Amino acid sequence: MSVTKKAVAVIGGGWAGCAAAVELARKGVQVTLFEAARTLGGRARAVDIDGRLLDNGQHILLGAYKETLSLLSRVGVDPKTALLRLPLQMRYPEHSGGMDFVAPRLPAPWHMTIALLRAKGLARADKLALARFWTAARWMGWRLDTDVSVRTLLERFEQTARLQRLMWDPLCLAALNTPPERASANVFLAVLRDSLGAKRAASDMLIPRLELSALFPQAAARYLAANGGSVLTGLKAAALQRSGDGWSVAAAGADERVFDAVVLATPAAQSGFLLAPFPETAQLAEQLQAFEYEPIATCYLQYDPGLRLPLPFCALLDAPEQRHFGQFAFDRGQLDAAQAGLLAVVVSAAGAAAALAQDELARAIAVQLDAAFPGLGLAAPQWSRVITEKRATFACTPGLQRPGNATPLPGLVLAGDYTAGDYPATLESAVRSGQAAASVILRGNRSGRENGSLSHGAGGGKSASVQ
Repeated sequence: MSVTKKAVAVIGGGWAGCAAAVELARKGVQVTLFEAARTLGGRARAVDIDGRLLDNGQHILLGAYKETLSLLSRVGVDPKTALLRLPLQMRYPEHSGGMDFVAPRLPAPWHMTIALLRAKGLARADKLALARFWTAARWMGWRLDTDVSVRTLLERFEQTARLQRLMWDPLCLAALNTPPERASANVFLAVLRDSLGAKRAASDMLIPRLELSALFPQAAARYLAANGGSVLTGLKAAALQRSGDGWSVAAAGADERVFDAVVLATPAAQSGFLLAPFPETAQLAEQLQAFEYEPIATCYLQYDPGLRLPLPFCALLDAPEQRHFGQFAFDRGQLDAAQAGLLAVVVSAAGAAAALAQDELARAIAVQLDAAFPGLGLAAPQWSRVITEKRATFACTPGLQRPGNATPLPGLVLAGDYTAGDYPATLESAVRSGQAAASVILRGNRSGRENGSLSHGAGGGKSASVQ
């Protein structure tokens, strides 16, 4: 007597969708993964630009990303070789007016204590302010009873202007992709709690050596194929319909298919569009379509292959009013020998920068790099390209309501970095959301009440736009 496997459709092949698909396949579910683009990965994948494979956004992971690191191992990617692991640091180019803060490889909390004592570029008042903040944050359990902006949090704990500019503001932009004046203090504190406030290894910074498609999505596709699943790229789910106890998925260019359950791992607005026709999810659909977004721009600049920055990556002093938009610079050649001489400069919350033409922004960043690293001849790159993800992440504002994984519709769940959780829109929150969505299906939840659709929290997406 044969037993028919449960069939589940995962709609959306970003990191959340791939994580859900892998978890379901691991538990013996028959998975079909639909992705509208020709490649998997959503907002964290490689794109072909003039014959070059470039990531549609430069990422840093943290040692605290336990689920992501575990998932990479599960699909056959060794994090030790795929990622460059560096100790927690905030380092600016020498003589640029920044700071040099590096945590030694000592047990917590000594790594932070020694890093603070050794930090260069901070005055005694800056160091005392940071120590006060650290002590107070731990004392209050890394959470405020009433959420406020990150800027309000920093001012409440009397953080100096220099410390805010050199450390807290860049960390906020990198983690939440939302300006400190509008970013959620509680989400920021949650990131600090699980990284800087946890074991030393949790605060390590992990930079991908592989291009993002090879880091996870391609390995996830291989895992699905090896475990009886299928991946259908270039197919956009146009509509969902109930079909008995299951769901019918209509995709352009393909026959309609029926599944026992569906994971909606598309961007929030698209998921809202697919849910809008059902009265039970009308309110949820409105919530999903009401998210505000922040852009991220990544500027790639190619120089002579012999070029090498003093560090694999470093912070930059941004000053948009002076057309200094870059916040972090990465020497891709120190991560992958095949990319020697290639620099990647990231601009988070990039509204002003994204408004510029590609060539204009690239020229401004090249001038900024040349000023930060005098003598290297960075003002005139051989080649440059700006990749802008205009809806890179949701705006992570105080008290933001974010949906849970379950919906009021039986057998239909959400997955995405925007769903309820402690973190902002990161790879880790996407992976956690995908795995949580898979768990709801595996538990056979049919009430739609668990992980209700209006809970608080934190939570990738579709294609990059090249300016």
